[in-house]
Amino acid sequence: MSSDLTDRLPSPSLPPESPVLARLARLSFRRRRIVLVVWAVLFLGLGAAQGALGAAYRTDFSLPDTESKRGLDLLSEAFPGAGGGGFEGQIVVRVDRSVTDPTVASALEPLFAAVTAAHQGIRVVSPFEPEGRAQVAAQGPQAGKIAYARVEFPTAIARNEFTAITEAIKPAVEAARTALGAQGQIELGGEVFAEFAPPESEIFGIVFAMVILLVAFGSVLAMGLPIGVALFGIGTGAGIITLLSHVMSMPDFTLTLAAMIGLGVGIDYALFIVTRYREGLHDGLEPEDAAVVAIDTAGRAVIFAGITVVISLLGMMLMQLSFVRGLAIGASTAVLMTMLASVTLLPALLGFAGRKVELTRYRGLVAVGFVALALLSVGLKVPAAAAVFAALAVVVLAVGRWVPGLRTLRPYKQPKAMRDTVWYRWSRFVEHRPWPVLAVGVIVLGALAFPVLSLRLGNSDTGNYPTDSTTRRAYDLLSDGFGPGSNGPLLLIARTPAGTAPEALRTVTETVAGDPGVAFASPARPNPDGTAAQWFVVPRTAPQDEATTELVNRLRGDTLRSVESSTGLDVIVTGSSAVGVDFAEFLGARLPLFIGVVLALSFLLLMAVFRSILVPLKAVLMNLLSIGAAYGVVVMVFQWGWLGPLVGVGRAGPIDPWAPMMLFAIVFGLSMDYEVFLLSRMREEFDRHRDNAAAVADGLASTARVITAAAAIMVFVFGSFLLEPNRQIKLFGVGLGVAVLLDATVVRMLLVPATMRLLGARNWWMPAWLDRILPKLNVEGHAVAAPVAPHPDREVVGTR
Repeated sequence: MSSDLTDRLPSPSLPPESPVLARLARLSFRRRRIVLVVWAVLFLGLGAAQGALGAAYRTDFSLPDTESKRGLDLLSEAFPGAGGGGFEGQIVVRVDRSVTDPTVASALEPLFAAVTAAHQGIRVVSPFEPEGRAQVAAQGPQAGKIAYARVEFPTAIARNEFTAITEAIKPAVEAARTALGAQGQIELGGEVFAEFAPPESEIFGIVFAMVILLVAFGSVLAMGLPIGVALFGIGTGAGIITLLSHVMSMPDFTLTLAAMIGLGVGIDYALFIVTRYREGLHDGLEPEDAAVVAIDTAGRAVIFAGITVVISLLGMMLMQLSFVRGLAIGASTAVLMTMLASVTLLPALLGFAGRKVELTRYRGLVAVGFVALALLSVGLKVPAAAAVFAALAVVVLAVGRWVPGLRTLRPYKQPKAMRDTVWYRWSRFVEHRPWPVLAVGVIVLGALAFPVLSLRLGNSDTGNYPTDSTTRRAYDLLSDGFGPGSNGPLLLIARTPAGTAPEALRTVTETVAGDPGVAFASPARPNPDGTAAQWFVVPRTAPQDEATTELVNRLRGDTLRSVESSTGLDVIVTGSSAVGVDFAEFLGARLPLFIGVVLALSFLLLMAVFRSILVPLKAVLMNLLSIGAAYGVVVMVFQWGWLGPLVGVGRAGPIDPWAPMMLFAIVFGLSMDYEVFLLSRMREEFDRHRDNAAAVADGLASTARVITAAAAIMVFVFGSFLLEPNRQIKLFGVGLGVAVLLDATVVRMLLVPATMRLLGARNWWMPAWLDRILPKLNVEGHAVAAPVAPHPDREVVGTR
């Protein structure tokens, strides 16, 4: 190595004897009862406030200046109180006789009246009135037997109000079904009537986490601490998020997303700290000192990892959408609370556990088994079994101390020395073959990322809903009677200045109807004062089909330009499908800016933390590669349909436009967790003995087991989302699970050690001028020095 490079490496330095985190850990350990009471009061108090004030979640779905938004604004102005605000549902009816039978109309009219009365501004276009004549199937085997009423909602309605409307009209729906009898069918169609059920599969993820932690730690107490800390963090975070919903716009699934992320990072953070605490006990430290060292080392990594997650999540605010801003703040709140619980509540709980964290009696294992069975029963919705298993767990804990077999200590298995582990041998394998290992990792991730080149953003339609839902049944009925395009009609609207000839309006109708992608175009419907007119257009293809997107772009292009030049009208294309097209284009255009800002901020933070240029650059590039591979798998499964039946995806379709943004924000943050934990340990070892080869080997060997356990938990938690019926939740689960799996295996176990070995001490190089101006951030903390055996490939910095 050149002397210039050696001279420019920052010299190792230890933090002060009593840094802030060390003092905080010691205070939490010694005042553990007070800390526990404070957290309990906070948990219960926020829960009480949440129950008293309730939630005010709402989705203010408003796009910036796009053609569909301008159309909706004009629609609201020109047709006040007439609905048609872009949110539209359908009441679909199928009868064995003709829908023109008077008994059918008499059964449905009270339902239409109830829907109109459910919210001010709702407009129902009945198939029994002249304007709705085209809403009765006219061709095919279902001609005259299927009809639908259009339900148009005003532009000012909030998305969360749709649920209340659906609940309010349920009695009228049931009454109409009763009136039609067994020979009739009534279904509610469209996203507005779809019931969003938050995922319930996290319960299975918690059970998997219990099993994995128990296997990894071999101790019930050590297993319970990460889960307990995560639940405290999620609970307090949920209370704060619910209160925040009263002062800012937050969609109703914010809490679900926050709980999912909080569970993942909370278990991860506590897992790393508990592991470091146990290492301290194995090194002969007293419990208090072991807790202090754990917080002052792993706790520092937790804080910086949490900051990177928050940066990634808050980066979504660059999308300039109010509901995305609410999601970002809500998820960040959950991360901050779990991070705070990890560095305050966890050392207090370690104070209660002491050395017992290494011990497990058989009654504890049996009780945990019953708790796991109880949770599984809850997930499977068998409450009686859950109650029985929970009662058995309580009984075992209560009387187990008097039962000889249950009160016996489980034999303690002494952990292997770090350099006797399979992970250390693996690190040596990688260090001796860095180029082949690097090539394999890049080829695997590159091949998986290749499908991203064909990524198509677009809103999936209600044809992807479970077949037993009323939304899906309505979709299928409309497709049978009118074609798939009836599930996502377009609205055309134009101002009609005084003197606009009726022939001009007919020209628009005829031109649009002549497009090969249009199944039906209604005559123009002027507003009462004659200043505007609108058209109702049904495509031939489903809303999520690429042909529908092409139709929207074609109508906005040459098709309507020729009409506008001859008639002088400015015809705007809007409606639900057009809104979806604009939404996808809007998010897709801002996605590079979002990704770029998050990468840049994370690079700067990591550069200040690790005092290096190459280490953060590699971290950013490798995480980007693993996320690209996860995107590629999502495209293969959900857009191309590969393995679709295996994961329960019935139809291939576009990738929802929010998915790349959300997946990047969460996956990048979680993968940076593992990066910080691994690199901070490598940096700690490097500062201890200035040997890059030993630092890579020891850092990987000491963190690989815990990173593998943490990643396995995340993969099972996210993989459990495949049990949900909703396509979007499945997509989320596949994307997150694959990304974490690839990050913890290919990236952390192949690419990171291989590149660290190839670059040698250059990993920790930084120009002297940059080292002077960057803030000093110490992520390694105050580690306890331990004797280090010479590494076979010793590469000591500071010698010539």
